[in-house]
Amino acid sequence: MPQIIILPHQDLCPDGAVIEAESGTSICDALLENDIEIEHACEKACACTTCHVVVREGFNSLEPADEFEEDRLDQAWGLEPTSRLSCQAIVTDSDLVVEIPRYSINHAKESH
Repeated sequence: MPQIIILPHQDLCPDGAVIEAESGTSICDALLENDIEIEHACEKACACTTCHVVVREGFNSLEPADEFEEDRLDQAWGLEPTSRLSCQAIVTDSDLVVEIPRYSINHAKESH
């Protein structure tokens, strides 16, 4: 089973984490199933950018983003060449290293 290494994030995962994810699962679902509460304001419908992640390793193992995801990513805070919406990025058989950006476009969070 592939692993996802999550780099430390001050609020969501201060020490970082290593989780296992089944192939065919979205990065977002894998994080949520392992109690890493990444934002997903649109309920994983590819209608916002709050679940934006940067794939630091293993990016090329993911299927390319479709045009709709690319359009959404253009609105993401801190966009990088290896950015993906975690609700759309499906884990394959390769390990990934993922960074959750410090900020998202969602300025009003329910927990704050």
